[in-house]
Parts: sequence; structure tokens; C-alpha cells
Amino acid sequence: MSQEQLGTLFRLMLQYVIPTLKIFGFTLLWSIPLGMIVALLKMCRFRPVSWLTNIYILIMRGTPLLLQLIVAQYSVPYLLKWKSCPAFIHSLLDGVDIRSSGYTFTMLLIAFVLNYAAYFAEIFRGGIEAIPKGQYEAAGALGFSRMQTFFRIILPQVVKRVVPASSNEIITLVKDTSLASAIPYMEIMYIAKKQVPTYASLTPLFMAGAFYFIFATVLTLVFGYIEKKLNYYK
Repeated sequence: MSQEQLGTLFRLMLQYVIPTLKIFGFTLLWSIPLGMIVALLKMCRFRPVSWLTNIYILIMRGTPLLLQLIVAQYSVPYLLKWKSCPAFIHSLLDGVDIRSSGYTFTMLLIAFVLNYAAYFAEIFRGGIEAIPKGQYEAAGALGFSRMQTFFRIILPQVVKRVVPASSNEIITLVKDTSLASAIPYMEIMYIAKKQVPTYASLTPLFMAGAFYFIFATVLTLVFGYIEKKLNYYK
């Protein structure tokens, strides 16, 4: 490929970086707090709640994200064609434009958020259960309520413990955004695959790979800095 073609290709692919970053950003925005809620539900002493939460986590972690994306994308058209579908579901879905980019992004985001919330839930649960029980008892003896104990004493320690594991999941999310091209959703990997036959070259794929590599490297450095800042016991 000539230098001019490389420049044209680079500018074209640069336009699709934003959709990729939208998947990444919105997934983190919703999956992290949802993951904390799921972790607390799994630790709930009311058995039916913990059982249902375990089933949700098992399904999300036990099936491929690509399959979940496909199911999310085509679930609404299937329900609309399903003759035995309850009337209230049809009324809820009435007016949904399944051909719009907004629909594709919404269903894509739902699949990503539900998937990553399950992984974050297990990370957060491990961090919470790693805190010695004596700290809860000491906080109670000092007059702290359960909410005060969790948010002022337990949660700061949990954050410190879960940063390394969470950083791995977040870096994995960077690469998993490429799965959106299978829906298809117009992001950087999708346009890279589209340009391969145009240029009769694998250069677009390598260019997309360079983006993921640079993004993951930046996040690795950021989380390395955060871990050092939180390592206040040394």
C-alpha cells in the first residue's frame, strides 16, 4: 500500500474509534455498579435471591459473549414474530425500530453490561469476603451502622483489593469490543474487515490491532499507577 492509501485508511478508521470507545465507556459505567449490586445479592442470606443470582452469573460466565450479543440483537425480532408471545410484551416492543443504529447499540450494550457485571460481581464478592469479620464487629462496637461500616470502612479496602483483578477485566473489555463487529455494529474492527477486500491487504486489520494494543497499553500504565497509589501499606 502507498503512503497516501495508508493515510486515507488511517483517517477512515479514526472515525470509527469513537463508537468503539462508546461501547467501552458505557459498559464500564453500568457494569461496575451493577456488579457491586449483584455481588451483594449473591451474598444475601435469603436463599432464593442468592440462588437466582448464582444462576445469572453461571449463564453469563458459562456462555460466550459473542452468543450473548447475537441473542440480544435478535431477541426482539423473534419476540415480535412469536405468535404465542404475551400481548403486553408486544405492546412494550411496539414502535421499536430494529433496523436503527440506536437499537443495535442498545442491545449491544445490554449484552456487554450483563456479561461484565457478572465478572465484576465475582471480583467484588471476593474482595468483600476477604475483609476480616472482626472489622465488622469493631465497627459495630464503635457505633457504626451497617451502611456506615460498609461505605466508610469496608468499601475503601475492597477497592484496593480488587483493582488488580478489575484492571484485567477492563483490559479484556478493550479487546472484546471487537466482537461488536459480528452484530454488525459500525466500530473499528467492523470497518477494518470491510476494507480488507478494498485494499486487497491485511493492513486494515493490523491497523485495528495497533489501536487495541495502544489502548490496552495506556490502560495498563494507568492501572499500574493506581495500584502504586493504593499501595499505602508499604
